[in-house]
Amino acid sequence: MPQLANSSLEDRPTAVVVPLHSRSTLTGQRSSRRLALQPKYGHGISHVDVRYQWTGAADAPTIVVQGGISADRHVAGSDQGKPGWWSELVGHGQAIDLAHYRVLSIDWLTPADFENSPRAISSEDQADALAALVNALGIGRVAAFIGSSYGAMTALAFAARHPDKLEKLVLLAGAHRAHPMATAQRAIQRQILRLGQASGQIDEALSLARQLAMTTYRGSEEFARRFASTPDYREGRFHFPVEDYLEHAGRSFVQRFDLDRFLALSESIDLHDIAPEAVSTPATLIGFPSDRLVPLADLCELQRRLRGSTTLEVVDSPYGHDAFLKETNKLAPLLRQAVPCRSGA
Repeated sequence: MPQLANSSLEDRPTAVVVPLHSRSTLTGQRSSRRLALQPKYGHGISHVDVRYQWTGAADAPTIVVQGGISADRHVAGSDQGKPGWWSELVGHGQAIDLAHYRVLSIDWLTPADFENSPRAISSEDQADALAALVNALGIGRVAAFIGSSYGAMTALAFAARHPDKLEKLVLLAGAHRAHPMATAQRAIQRQILRLGQASGQIDEALSLARQLAMTTYRGSEEFARRFASTPDYREGRFHFPVEDYLEHAGRSFVQRFDLDRFLALSESIDLHDIAPEAVSTPATLIGFPSDRLVPLADLCELQRRLRGSTTLEVVDSPYGHDAFLKETNKLAPLLRQAVPCRSGA
């Protein structure tokens, strides 16, 4: 993987905490911390504001939970009372019970967030930011890091770089590297985005890139079941049922995401490369046979190469890569088994 000659994993320092304008952290309160990190693709230390949410029972053990590139820090719910992106699994009485745990999550960083923007953002940078935040909050050691998709990549980087801060890994639909076919699909998405930048059609490009991404997130079986009906003829051409779905997904994404952020985080996925042999933390891997972005074979390889005790759970689902969002009933018992409820710091 390309990197600066003086920024190998061995000689890069642990992220440093800079105690500037942090807001007090009450249970569930949104906060931010200014940290000093040394980005993998940057030139020395740079300051960055890390936005996070830390919610759950006071004095309970903390679990880090991170999702895919479009997920934010609101895992269980927002400050306005809206459901979080994983609120069916994280909450009071859920598989990750906020009566027994606190959950910590951040908004993903991008190069634009840093004072001295690095050339790219890496999964190691995200992991260092979380490790520095754990230090800043006085947590010391987290009970588990549960990561899905890009979050699983960051969790592996966290375990490789900060093993003393972690008891358990739970990785859903994420591996030690990006599969070349998935990289090819994301590379086309990024080409669409850059074409949109060059032509001034930014919203159109972002919508199209998201539409293409949706075809990789979901499984073939689901599409066959949902979109097998005949096309409609309107506006001078045939419209196929799947087109309406994709166009709606694209429009919705444009309203909540921006092009530069998509470019940076998509690239970060494909830059990800962590040696499994560097990870000795006990791990539970969860994979889906219908996932075309993270093939089950990659998780089998990861299981073989990890140094710590590792189990691989295979969950059958028609939803492809998005099964970690859709199959909450199947995932709940696996999460309860991987991270049993407990209380006390």
